[in-house]
Amino acid sequence: MNTADMPLVVDLDGTLTPTDTLVESVIKLIKQSPLNLFRIPLWLLKGRSEFKSMVARRVDISAEILPYRESLVAYLKSEKARGRRIVLATAANRSIADGVAAHLGFFDQVMATQVGGPNLKGHAKLEAIQKEVGLDFVYAGDSSADIPIWKAARAAVLVDVSASTAMAVRNSVAIEREISREKPGLAIWLKALRVHQWMKNLLLFVPMLTAFSFSDPMDIAHILVAFLAFSLTASATYVVNDLWDLESDRGHPRKSQRPFASARLPILHGLAVAAVFLVSAFAMALATSIGLFLILLVYLVLTSAYSWVLKEYVLMDVIMLSILYTLRIVAGAIAIEETTSSWLLAFSVFVFLSLALVKRCAELVTLEQAGKSTTKGRDYRVTDLVVLWPMGVGAALAAVVVFGLFISAPETQSRYLSPQLLWFTALGLIYWLSRLWIKTSRGEMHDDPVVYALKDRGSRLTVVGMVVVMLVARFFTVPGFL
Repeated sequence: MNTADMPLVVDLDGTLTPTDTLVESVIKLIKQSPLNLFRIPLWLLKGRSEFKSMVARRVDISAEILPYRESLVAYLKSEKARGRRIVLATAANRSIADGVAAHLGFFDQVMATQVGGPNLKGHAKLEAIQKEVGLDFVYAGDSSADIPIWKAARAAVLVDVSASTAMAVRNSVAIEREISREKPGLAIWLKALRVHQWMKNLLLFVPMLTAFSFSDPMDIAHILVAFLAFSLTASATYVVNDLWDLESDRGHPRKSQRPFASARLPILHGLAVAAVFLVSAFAMALATSIGLFLILLVYLVLTSAYSWVLKEYVLMDVIMLSILYTLRIVAGAIAIEETTSSWLLAFSVFVFLSLALVKRCAELVTLEQAGKSTTKGRDYRVTDLVVLWPMGVGAALAAVVVFGLFISAPETQSRYLSPQLLWFTALGLIYWLSRLWIKTSRGEMHDDPVVYALKDRGSRLTVVGMVVVMLVARFFTVPGFL
């Protein structure tokens, strides 16, 4: 049977777009008001179609920024160009389906879930297709829920289906076309979990470094557990943050390629991994000490407040970032039961405020180079650079001043055998922080200065040199520096 001229019926979620518009709508709904989390179960009791309607009335999913399967879109356009009838049939709410159809512009008809009607999935979708399109049609879908429709169709277009689903369809209907993509592997998950960002949690070792407490194996064990707990928590929050920022990330020239924004990873898989990571992290922290458990809880609350609310407010976001960095140092001190000095806290707040401002200025420089004037999802404008530049450089210099006062403090003079050597560390700080700001002004800075510093050879050598100088100053008496 020649099926090339039969109507081609196309599914939306997982097929035309690799994402799930209902899940994205629910996330956006909760983002609007966390209280909606408690309303959702009540709406579900009214049925799937009514639930989708309740959600759709409160949030809009922009069809313009949704990720689409470009290979499938290109195929549909070519089929439309030669005169084939293209129909969108989806279980998504009617408002979402109409928006997608209007944006793409090649659908002849739209069938979707609407108030008072069935949830257009599986057998319900098949009945609607047979009623509106007829018995002779080709169906493009992606999941096992589409198998009843494929079996009734004259041919199938398989879109990124599992091996078992593909086998079931091939045994019952002709295959018109197969569209697949590379399955997400470990590399994409490592990117989503931001494992490279775990390097930030090396800050937990700072109290051990400043206290020179390297000989106690119990301290080392506790600090390693704390590092892993904070790293798992950070990865979980990065996943949730990416899901929280789907729309704003898709409008960003670089962030649009993140695993969840580009829909290379399913949203529900990300939520499951985040939950497992959080449970594991808090179990490890509690097994170490109640203090570490509580400080990890404070970190989670603050980083969630940053992700959900504070990062949208100018300057509040960079202040919160500096606090979160400093909190890691406090956590390291708690893990080894060491007192955190006021010098270290003051230095940390200023240096991390400067690094946070580097991050923000780098983003604004990128936007300026792209010809844009404002950030999406954050209250910053390119014109703010005239204020942010001096603030960031000033914070860096304030950190150096605090470090200089620390060198002259009585406790430093008594702890280090050659404390005057620490002035070389101060010079290293001036060079390193100035280098970061110069790279930022040139547009060469990565979104995250910590990641840049790890990749930049000059930064690595400078940081290692500063640490070596501190160790020499602590343990050796150098002639001429008494």
